[in-house]
Amino acid sequence: MTFAGIGWNDAALWFAAAIVFVIAEIVAPGFFLIFLGVGAGLAGLVALVPGVPILVQAFACAVFTAVAVAFGWRWYRGARMGDAVDPLLNDRAARLIGQRVMVCEPIVAGTGRVTVADGSWPARGPDMLPGAYARVIAVRDGALLVEPAA
Repeated sequence: MTFAGIGWNDAALWFAAAIVFVIAEIVAPGFFLIFLGVGAGLAGLVALVPGVPILVQAFACAVFTAVAVAFGWRWYRGARMGDAVDPLLNDRAARLIGQRVMVCEPIVAGTGRVTVADGSWPARGPDMLPGAYARVIAVRDGALLVEPAA
């Protein structure tokens, strides 16, 4: 087959398709077209074998693409990007558990306020006077549950 004065064979078409898929993946990243590029490239290798019909080449492309997707899925499943080094990175309340805080408004009848960094949080716990130190033991309903610090 000739196109634009260039002689094309099946393998060259598969390799061209692979290059187009890889370039499309780079231009519009979505991490799926790369698998099609891998399948097309490997189908191009199959097309290099003399006498392989186009239907077999297309089937090989489909199989290679499916295998590439399976390997990619398995690899990404094992390397979850959501597993951060610090699992409490965006959970400020959970990060406060175990912290030492100072009572800024007296805790009377189980409720008061404590100073955390440069702000104050509602607190629940045993009666404590302002200036006393407490330790955060839990966070419930937006309030810190505290106990007297040693």
